[in-house]
Order: sequence, then structure tokens, then C-alpha cells
Amino acid sequence: MPAPAAAGHVLCIVGARPNFMKIAPIMRAFARDSSALSARLLHTGQHYDAAMKHAFFDQLHIPEPDIDLGVGSGSHAQQTADIMKRFEPVLDDTPPAAVLVVGDVNSTIACALVAVKKGIPVIHVEAGLRSGDRQMPEEINRILTDQLSDLLFTTEAEAEDNLAREGIARDRVHFVGNVMIDTLLYNLEFAVPAVTTLAAAGMESMPPEGYGLVTLHRPSNVDDPVVLERLLRVLGRISERTPLLFPIHPRTSARIAEAGLSELLGSFAIKTLPPQGYLEMLGLMREARLVLTDSGGIQEETTALGVSCITLRENTERPITVEQGTNTVVGTDPVKILACYEAVISGGGKPGRVPELWDGKAAQRIVDSVNAWVAGRE
Repeated sequence: MPAPAAAGHVLCIVGARPNFMKIAPIMRAFARDSSALSARLLHTGQHYDAAMKHAFFDQLHIPEPDIDLGVGSGSHAQQTADIMKRFEPVLDDTPPAAVLVVGDVNSTIACALVAVKKGIPVIHVEAGLRSGDRQMPEEINRILTDQLSDLLFTTEAEAEDNLAREGIARDRVHFVGNVMIDTLLYNLEFAVPAVTTLAAAGMESMPPEGYGLVTLHRPSNVDDPVVLERLLRVLGRISERTPLLFPIHPRTSARIAEAGLSELLGSFAIKTLPPQGYLEMLGLMREARLVLTDSGGIQEETTALGVSCITLRENTERPITVEQGTNTVVGTDPVKILACYEAVISGGGKPGRVPELWDGKAAQRIVDSVNAWVAGRE
């Protein structure tokens, strides 16, 4: 029998790096809210190590999780199954008024699926984003989580049209803005200056011509040695004119080594850095001439910062960053990447503008809506 939903708290789920920046302002908004509805935090442990805890939980002032499932890494199926098995007893023990999930990682779909089968409402923050590419595991997670959710919060108005095409009633959807930008604006004054980060990495001074910032982690880019070498070579050509900083994801570093490309990377004017904390990355992004990335969140952050972004993917689930922001999607074709780079360097890149409701108040709008929705159900 489904467990009855207990009024009193919303169980907020966090599990992987992209989630941390999204959950921080939501927990903050619940903490300062005067209503009877409170928030508890559950960390699935999908991504966890001591260094990351400092870099994200501590820097972003995320409270210690009330519950930690300690799942760890694994294949998509194994990780999703492990989260589900460990999450179900939590709901049996203390059923919440609702389960709130963010983004599109395995923790998101796993916890949503368990909750809905227990008769507990699901709230999805960052709903309706679509890349149109079902080869991406995140796309499957987004689509299924939205179908399971009772209350859906979107970052851009156009996302409601995606949901409507998939049969989701418009009265379940609320356009509230982007919680990632809440976190960015809240922390901007605390961003670590780029010169400090570079000094810690052994660079005595900033390049006088400025620098570009690189991030690569998506399997489509780093798991295929041919694609990976093609990207490294074009980044090497760019680095001849604009020095590049490359905080390197552990998985990406492993793939470079496995493909025998470490020496190639070392031959370019690309400074590799260890994984950086949020405040360090924020400082590096803010001061960069341009950013080359395959990250979804960085597409949004560069748009908010007004920094030119070249996205090394064939598609994006965040088209507003292209239509209104500073982002250009170029894929992995070296000719297109170099042409976009030249346009940025010679012309300063797309001017862009900050999209509607990316104003630092999305989390408060979410909490207000959740309070009203739960009160209405009662």
C-alpha cells in the first residue's frame, strides 16, 4: 500500500555535482521561510568525496544532509537501482509531503520513481529542458521525471511548450526562473580571483592577452578517442593565440591517458588544472575572454556573466542561452570551432542578454509556490 504523505516537510534530493548549485538556494529559501512547511535534505551519494564536499557543500553553505544514502559510482542501471533500493525505506520511515528533485541526473529519476510508486507527490525543478537527443542519458532522465511529477518548475518560458507537447497539463507548470543563477548571483562577490587560482597552480602571472577556459566531460566527447583527439588538436591551435586553462575532470583525464593523448595535450599552450571548487570556477569564468565547454550549466552561467561561450556539442537543452545569451553551439567540427573562435576574438562575441526571471529570486518563487500547493492539497 502507498504510504500516506505526511504534511510538515519536503524532502529535497541532491546527488551529483550539477545538483549542488541548484539545491543550495532552495534550502536557503526554505530555511528563511516562516511557514510550517520545512525542508529536509537527502544526499544520495551519487558523487561524493571529501574534496568535493569542501568545494561545493562548504563553499555554497549547503547544510549537512539529514540523510546520506552513500550510493557511490556505478553504471547507469546499477546506480539508479542502488538509489531506489536505499531510498524506499526512507520514505517508509518518514513520509514527506512531497519529494523535490532537481535537474536530470540518475538521482533525480531514481528518487522520483520511488516516490510516485509510494503515492508521494514529486516536484521537479528545472523541468521541460530538451535537447532532442535521446542518446544522452540525461535526456531520458528529464523526460521521465517530468512525466512523473505533480508540480513542475521551469527556467524559461519556452520549456512549458515542450511539456505541453508531451501531454503535461499547463496548470502543473510554473515558470519561476533559474536557481543556478540564484547561486551565481549570491556568490559572485565571493568568487576567487583568477590570479589566485592560477598562482595556486604554479602560474606566476595572468597571460597579458587574457585566457580561455575549457571544460570537457561528456561521454560523447571524451569516450571516443577519435573525437577526443580532434578536440584536443583544435584546442591546441586556439591555445597558440589564446592561452587556455583546462580544469580537468578525473574521468576526462583517465580517457586522455587511455587514448595515449597525454603527451599531445602537454605539447600545447594549455594549462591543465585539478578540478576546481565552485568559487574558483566562478572566478575563472568571470574573467575569461571566452569559454569552450560541453557543460549545460556553464552555458547558463556564461550567459548570466556576459562571457562568450562556445559549446562543443551538436545540440543543447538550453536553447535560450543561444537565442538570448552569449552561447554558440558548434559541435566538434574543427572548422566550425575555429570559425566561432575567430568571430569571438575579432568581434567580441555575441552581446547577449540575461533571460527573463534570471534575477536571483527563483528559489523563493519555488518555495512560495510549494507552500501554496501543499496547503491547497491539505
